Amino acid sequence: MSHRLILATSSDSRRRIVASAGVQAEALPARIDEEAIRLALEAEAAKPRDIADTLAEMKARKIAERHPDSIVIGSDQVLCFENRVHGKPDSLDSARRMLQQMRGKTHQLISAVVVYEGARPVWRHVDQASLTMRTFSDDWLEGYLQRNHDVVCTSAGGYRLEEEGVRLFSDIKGDWFTIMGLPLLPLLVWLTQRGFIDG
Repeated sequence: MSHRLILATSSDSRRRIVASAGVQAEALPARIDEEAIRLALEAEAAKPRDIADTLAEMKARKIAERHPDSIVIGSDQVLCFENRVHGKPDSLDSARRMLQQMRGKTHQLISAVVVYEGARPVWRHVDQASLTMRTFSDDWLEGYLQRNHDVVCTSAGGYRLEEEGVRLFSDIKGDWFTIMGLPLLPLLVWLTQRGFIDG
């Protein structure tokens, strides 16, 4: 492959998704203040899709400024529940409250990916999945939080679907990769069409 691909992320799951697809990409963390950016955009009444897109672009831009000769892929995800964007819970208590509020209801995970080439944005895609939680008991929720305390505050909504968090749900509609935070299929198609990966 003649082009250097960089994944602007510190996320292990996104690195694994790209590597498992047979794409060689270096992962570099893009340190941005996601919470401050999200709150500023919410104050301007930005739509959840635009918030996810902006966060993905800011990650890609930060790395692309340092590596202008590379193809830089930035991605991010927001959780939208009852027309509000929610960040990662900052404690077990906030995770408990969030999961209790979402219990028996549907929320959306919105994932965006933005690609920079020559230190400028050249492609973007936003996708959405809908997830419905079952009506689990408070006792079961407490056990879930205690068993998964090390991950609930690192994931949007306080769950990881690839782990025990899947037991929170009764119905899921949408692309798996979108749920995991990186709309992979359209990204692979675009990278292949541009000749950045073999195809």
